[in-house]
Amino acid sequence: MFIFILLDVIFPILILTLVGALLQRKFQFNLKQISTLITYCLMPAAVFVNIYHINIEMDIFFQIIYYIILYSLILIIVSHIIAKLLKLDREESAALKNSISLMNSGNYGLPVSQLVFSSNPLGFSIQVFILIFQNLLTYSYGIYNLLSATKSIGGIIQSFLRLPVFHALLLGMLFQGFSIPIPNSIMIPLDQLADGFVAIALLLLGAQLSNIKLHFFHRVITWSLIGRLVMGPSLALAVIYLLNIDGVVAQSLFIASSFPTSRNTSTIAMEYQIKPELHAQIVLFSTLFSIVTVTVVIYLSYVLF
Repeated sequence: MFIFILLDVIFPILILTLVGALLQRKFQFNLKQISTLITYCLMPAAVFVNIYHINIEMDIFFQIIYYIILYSLILIIVSHIIAKLLKLDREESAALKNSISLMNSGNYGLPVSQLVFSSNPLGFSIQVFILIFQNLLTYSYGIYNLLSATKSIGGIIQSFLRLPVFHALLLGMLFQGFSIPIPNSIMIPLDQLADGFVAIALLLLGAQLSNIKLHFFHRVITWSLIGRLVMGPSLALAVIYLLNIDGVVAQSLFIASSFPTSRNTSTIAMEYQIKPELHAQIVLFSTLFSIVTVTVVIYLSYVLF
């Protein structure tokens, strides 16, 4: 099973990521425009289509919400403790906290979930909820860490409401909940957009990582990798058992906990010019090492649940 996961889940991701890196090296695409295409078109379509085709019972929905809140709080507390023990300065502390607490649930997590749960859309739909929460956490807690100043509640809500995936999620739930039929003339292009999301997202990830320079590790990067790729799944497993979650829900939540550091940590660090190179290196190394850790976690999710 381990070899099957490596060959059928991780290698396809690795190959597309590598192709994206090679193409970027040769042609130097405008990554901002590709990112905009994914954010405003492909990802919302994938979210809508998967939510539209799935039923989530209320007890499962609240299980997911309880888990996400509790797990995120634990990660935040653990990252603060590690930063204090290491006696990091403010900027390095922000990089460490964000790298542990914020996961790449978008152009890494959604493709992985779509491959793993290709025959069970519930697993992918759960990842969509995690993606929405992670985006909210990034543009509130993540920015707070970088600026060391609270962002207004109105600003947080405004940033969140502008996210296209949020609207796609609401529309998907509305259409699904009221069983609103969608004509084939609309559903066919939506399906085609959703099908294109995985490939384009992974090509973009590879293109982004190709521009990052490799440097020797220092303690912030090392502890970021330990916190995100080792402690993250371990704490998630404890929370899953604590809340008595099992089956596909447990598998999806456990797998989601193993994803590498969010690329958005690097994006917002560059926007505010706070250790952007350090954030970029964390994203790169976290993504590379996740090839092993995500494979192990997917295997364990099948064994344990």
